Amino acid sequence: QVQLVESGGGLVQAGGSLRLSCAASGRTFSSYAMGWFRQAPGKEREFVAAIRWSGGIARYADSVKGRFTISRDNAKNTVYLQMNSLKPEDTAVYYCAVDLSGTPSGHIYEYDYWGQGTQVTVSS
Repeated sequence: QVQLVESGGGLVQAGGSLRLSCAASGRTFSSYAMGWFRQAPGKEREFVAAIRWSGGIARYADSVKGRFTISRDNAKNTVYLQMNSLKPEDTAVYYCAVDLSGTPSGHIYEYDYWGQGTQVTVSS
């Protein structure tokens, strides 16, 4: 069983920054991929960013390219999402997830485990 715990959400003004963390436990993560998704009120959950746990390959949604950076710390079994130049439309609950296949996919259905989410609110 895999447990994922997100943290780092909060309220920030437009143009500000936040760093989300996702601490993973329960299995060995060397061959997996980790992703960040978000869900705004009344909208479907959408892909934000993903990275192969072993490093090297990352992908981003067009809406966050150049503003968000996904990274991981293997020693801490933690994945981060650095969010800069935040906009009100970034407001959502952010979830991390594990893809056991190891491919940093942008598709929700490919992810096997999910965290409980952390709220990010960007005020204008």
